[in-house]
Amino acid sequence: MQATFAQLSSPVATGQRRAVPQQHTRAIVAAPKRARRAVAVRAEGEAAGTGIETKGPNMKALKDIQEIMDILPHRYPFLLVDRVLEWEYGKYAVGYKCVTVNDNFFPGHFPQRAIMPGVLQVEALAQLGGIVMIDPTDAAQQNNFFFGGVDNCRWRKPVVPGDVLMMRCDVTKFNKRFGICKMNAKAYVGEDLVCEAELTLVMGK
Repeated sequence: MQATFAQLSSPVATGQRRAVPQQHTRAIVAAPKRARRAVAVRAEGEAAGTGIETKGPNMKALKDIQEIMDILPHRYPFLLVDRVLEWEYGKYAVGYKCVTVNDNFFPGHFPQRAIMPGVLQVEALAQLGGIVMIDPTDAAQQNNFFFGGVDNCRWRKPVVPGDVLMMRCDVTKFNKRFGICKMNAKAYVGEDLVCEAELTLVMGK
């Protein structure tokens, strides 16, 4: 009978509430504070990570695409110079092409691994070279030059979608009487040399 009485007089049986230890009460109250601190840490981390979006390769153009099309006869899908950054007639030019997966040669070169064809890298250099050799004050020269030859061409690294192909052409010999211009041409992605060649361009007649 004593065991039965002890069971009946327990807090569960009598409807009495069991006292919660003080340390348990503190833990329950502190839990929301820990959650709030975690959210604050994530917000601070996001703020600290901003800034890279303002450091893209969108450099100011000396000649934009409209001016380039006034000089070069090339059009889509074969115009391979997007901007000219530096230029001195008969001396040199620096320009670039933004390489994108939407370029029409990537579906076939190659379907499993998109790589800009090396010959098109050389073509892009030749187009920049044409801008160097064409006299902007002579309307007869505009859109009127041809690729005459290429020597000592080397490709160093693949060029892929997302790359910015930076190019420089320096004139080494320019016979204006016969309209023949030779130049050293180099292309870079970042600090890496990806293509170089010696080009010969010929003015049309």
